[in-house]
Amino acid sequence: MILFTTDLFDASSTLFFTLLLFSVVSLISSLLLHKSVMKGAKGKGAAKRDALKPVDDKKVGKKKAPAKAAKTKGAKAAKDPNKPKRPPSAFFVFLEEFRQTFKKENPNVKAVSAVGKAGGEKWKSLSAAEKAPYEAKAAKRKTEYEKVMKAYNKKQEDEADDVEEESDKSKSEVDEESGQDDNDDGEEEDDDDEDDD
Repeated sequence: MILFTTDLFDASSTLFFTLLLFSVVSLISSLLLHKSVMKGAKGKGAAKRDALKPVDDKKVGKKKAPAKAAKTKGAKAAKDPNKPKRPPSAFFVFLEEFRQTFKKENPNVKAVSAVGKAGGEKWKSLSAAEKAPYEAKAAKRKTEYEKVMKAYNKKQEDEADDVEEESDKSKSEVDEESGQDDNDDGEEEDDDDEDDD
């Protein structure tokens, strides 16, 4: 009779511990799920909305596409320091003059943002006739810039053509132009070997 009760005890305790383990695991998983929903929530009602949203089966298990190589950091082309700077717009031509007058009138204001804000308000209040001299100066600077850019682009094309011509030549052609001869170097090495004997 004792054997029967211990077998029954072992079977019931195993079942009890299995149920206990299952309930603990389900409780932990529900807490983790609740915690992850709460992390992404912006307000009190957001957690409820997020928890009630149906899961889109198409999105589950899919990975995002890899980022394009052009968008990685440091992949930008190096800027040419010799390239001419773009000309300022009419507003920035106006702002150059306005900045000087604003600093004279308000010597205590050091913030760049304050100068820009005041300049923007003043520019908006100007009529088309008052803006005309600044637009003329900007147009003049733009034509000068276009001339300089044409010269710059021509220079870049010429340099690119020179590089292409050099790369088209074989090594022997380049050596002949520079006046170097491979045989001279070999003879000098032979002379050095004879001195060692």
